[in-house]
Amino acid sequence: MSFKRIFHHSKPHLSFVLISFILLITTQIQAKNQKLIHSTDAKLRLKWYEKHLAMKKQSLFKDLKWRFIGPEIMSGRVTDVDVPKGRKYTIYAASASGGVWKTVNEGTTWEPIFEEALSTSIGDIAIAPSNPDILWVGTGEANIFRSSMAGSGVYRSLDAGKTWEHMGLACTHTIARIVIHPKDPDIVHVAASGHEWTYNEERGVYKTTDGGKTWSKVLYINEKIGAIDLVMDPSDSDVLYAAMWNRIRRRWSDPRPSPGDGIFKTTDGGETWKKLAKGLPPSEITGRIGIAVARTNPNIIYAFIDNHEIIQKPKPGELDSYGRPMAPVIKGAEAYRSDDKGETWKKVSPSDEMMQKFGSTYGWVFGQIRVDPNDEDTVYILGISMARSKDGGKTFHKFKYPGLHVDHHALWIDPEDSNHLVNGNDGGVNVSYDGGKTWINYENLPAVQFYNVTVDMAEPFNVYGSIQDNNSWKGPVTYKPVEDPKWQWTRIPGGEASYLVFDPTNPNILYSQSFYGRIQKSEFKDGKWKTVKIAPKAKEGEPKFRGQWLAPFMISPHNPFVV
Repeated sequence: MSFKRIFHHSKPHLSFVLISFILLITTQIQAKNQKLIHSTDAKLRLKWYEKHLAMKKQSLFKDLKWRFIGPEIMSGRVTDVDVPKGRKYTIYAASASGGVWKTVNEGTTWEPIFEEALSTSIGDIAIAPSNPDILWVGTGEANIFRSSMAGSGVYRSLDAGKTWEHMGLACTHTIARIVIHPKDPDIVHVAASGHEWTYNEERGVYKTTDGGKTWSKVLYINEKIGAIDLVMDPSDSDVLYAAMWNRIRRRWSDPRPSPGDGIFKTTDGGETWKKLAKGLPPSEITGRIGIAVARTNPNIIYAFIDNHEIIQKPKPGELDSYGRPMAPVIKGAEAYRSDDKGETWKKVSPSDEMMQKFGSTYGWVFGQIRVDPNDEDTVYILGISMARSKDGGKTFHKFKYPGLHVDHHALWIDPEDSNHLVNGNDGGVNVSYDGGKTWINYENLPAVQFYNVTVDMAEPFNVYGSIQDNNSWKGPVTYKPVEDPKWQWTRIPGGEASYLVFDPTNPNILYSQSFYGRIQKSEFKDGKWKTVKIAPKAKEGEPKFRGQWLAPFMISPHNPFVV
């Protein structure tokens, strides 16, 4: 259709035709140029942050102090943990969106040591083996969660976390792993997983030999495949293994494997790399990969692979646990082992229901594997549950204990005592002294992730919010930690992904949702909540309505009956 014909249409249809034409042209441009990046330039973000700090110093409210009001009955997602050599009562915990926390008395008290940065979403933390006061932090959570935030590069501390210096790589957005040379702390390798939603070239494996002043990108495949794990041979610091993964996620789907994924090895400190594939699944079906090298025998390497080979197609109309159309069932979690430094691999894990469901429908969130530093045949895998094998991966047994939260992302094993374990999961930090038979749950680590908060009109008022992986909760604004009973924070209707809205005319009526837009109305009466579902339903013959994980809704400020 020519421009002349468009403008010859009658006036009532002109705006519609113009909009359609603009949408058509925009779609064609986007289809031809898939490299469009919609994120803000990293250098600009850093300048804005400097301006923010300057404004903060001049603010009339600069002396206003925040007061912690809870909850103290739970903690939040921890993405990594580390313990300095010779200081086993000191633990560093990296949180998904609350910065880095440090305890010097093994969890009795915690202090924030990384709360004043451009991003407090943490992907990894590493301690220099040669100097326990040298810390590196990689910002930007590499796990792809609904609540994962972008980072601003890597930071270094030379005084055990008292002060920090930004050391670059701001455009990477997410850091999956930091590996520090065992003798020279100025030599550092970084696995950058890159942007979550858009293409970018700042992903892959980076190396510095001058403490972060300059960086070289030593392993790069393309603008959508990032480095999701990185380990060093304990007997030869020039030998490293990197797991590369297609980390791009679409708005309408989870991450999918693509050619180029896999495990790569260097024997010259990153100058050259070769792909290790003999015995591993083809990259077209290889999802996220975790790697671990046995300290007692560096010839032995383990890989934890999320295998996307389809083993069962859903039946017509079959739904998953969220009520969505069931996706094809994949093989899921698999453990592979190499006894010749990665040249050949063999699947060692069983093909059973436990392994298949180990990562559920989102194995791309996990992928962590660890080897006992004192036993090459004892291996741990981290998923929704945490499991251990004592026979080189042939059989796995899950850890179960009250207070041991699900969704595991980090594990430190004491090289001097294999029974001493520190675990990071969606519920915070857990510590075991008996090899996982019993666990201490440190709920006093204030790393809870609130999706949102709201307040009611009570005097004094109450604070409400939905919490990642912990449903929805209510607590009084007057709550004083340690002094007040922890049970003053109470569970209320609503899931972890829920907006919470009160009827402005009745503080006992609450609107919330479970997930994916399933709105419900609850009334507090006779000491308990009564809930009814009110989500709109599709008419007969129409497809079911779909909602995003955290679907917004509101009550009309003019009429409380209008939702």
